[in-house]
Amino acid sequence: MAKPSIPKGTRDFSPSEILKRNYIFDTIKSSFIRFGFLPIETPSMEKLETLTGKYGEEGDNLIFKILNRGAKLDKAVRKVEETENLTQGKIEHILCAEALRYDLTVPFARYVVQHQNDIAFPFKRFQIQPVWRADRPQKGRYREFYQCDADVIGSNALLHEIEFIQLFDEVLSNLHIPKVVIKVNNRKILSGIAEITGESERIIDITTAIDKLDKIGAEKVVEELIQRGIGDDAIDIIKPLFDLNGSLQEILTEMKTILSGSEIGLKGIEELEFVFNAVEKIGLRTARVEFDVTLARGLNYYTGAIFEVKVEGVSIGSICGGGRYDDLTGIFGLKNISGVGISFGADRIYDVLEELNLFPTFKNASTQLLITNFGDDVVQFLPLIKQLRDAGINTEYYPDKVKLQKQMKYADAKAIPFVLFAGEDEIKNNTYRLKNMDTGAQTDLSFDEMINTLKANI
Repeated sequence: MAKPSIPKGTRDFSPSEILKRNYIFDTIKSSFIRFGFLPIETPSMEKLETLTGKYGEEGDNLIFKILNRGAKLDKAVRKVEETENLTQGKIEHILCAEALRYDLTVPFARYVVQHQNDIAFPFKRFQIQPVWRADRPQKGRYREFYQCDADVIGSNALLHEIEFIQLFDEVLSNLHIPKVVIKVNNRKILSGIAEITGESERIIDITTAIDKLDKIGAEKVVEELIQRGIGDDAIDIIKPLFDLNGSLQEILTEMKTILSGSEIGLKGIEELEFVFNAVEKIGLRTARVEFDVTLARGLNYYTGAIFEVKVEGVSIGSICGGGRYDDLTGIFGLKNISGVGISFGADRIYDVLEELNLFPTFKNASTQLLITNFGDDVVQFLPLIKQLRDAGINTEYYPDKVKLQKQMKYADAKAIPFVLFAGEDEIKNNTYRLKNMDTGAQTDLSFDEMINTLKANI
């Protein structure tokens, strides 16, 4: 018989891990609400046509397709068999009509278009749900993982870019993560670079390659640009961008000179300056903001600001990202609606908190009081258990008559802070022996005294 296992890139979560994950989700959610976002949820699966063509060449290859079933599959197989010269992509689209969502942004755009008559614009939503990618599993990279997204749609105001930087800072500060760097770029700047190189139609090839600078280095990026058919003259213009240094203002001034022949490029610089100046005036709690001209995020739908968040000194990649998408809803029929959004990678944040040992202890997260079992009739304890629970004490009764040592071991394993030794006589006399599992102290108390003691210590 095969040993039970789960697919690579997926995970089971123990109670202690769930407590840690909920700590992250609750921290993010509270900030989303404080900034005025409302929650929605969308289905785990979308129509394949909804997702494809939105994530760039590499992203589309990572979409988990769902194979048709029953009569639909039989019909699709016959169509494949009867049609000549089909590419793999076309075969997949015939055999699969649906797919697991790749991210939360494209489903959100579909949601906005589908429910546009019920939405007040600008619409600020947050969404905390799992997504799936047919990626190669490795440290910090999973095939099933949660995203925590916040988006504003229906507004061109750069105020939102400023607030999203503040939101990154607030959440990660509240999680006590040190050395956070918020990297910012603007897609208009990347368009300007493509324009001045004379390769405007190759912007996807250029941005896909230079976005890998941190991962593969300048030499390999140049090799990829050559492989993608970018000319030598264009590469000579792009290469100096890999080594920009100096203060933020010095780099932006240099970029103005480089992009002087590109109106769209200069517009991107102008937008960035506005955002950076505002953030500097407001101030951040712990994060640092940087301009990164090579940041592209690899997604075709970004049109303005691009964000990526990293933590210095850890082995995990980016933990958050996002950007502005001026007409994402246009592909679903709702034109000229600008949006901007960010995503917190909860699973990577979890790994950062583990690596840096930053999780708090979760005492009293479940059972706060264990009543031991001395073999008495359990029914007579049910009123006491109900009274304790009604008083706000998370209580459980050990269900089996076993040695007291085993019951104490159970309390230790669940980190239950208090144990109540009670039998028929104790209930009759309203006197209970309460043990503090941290200190080992045992005290005889009345019911009311016990409640007061528990509430004061949990």
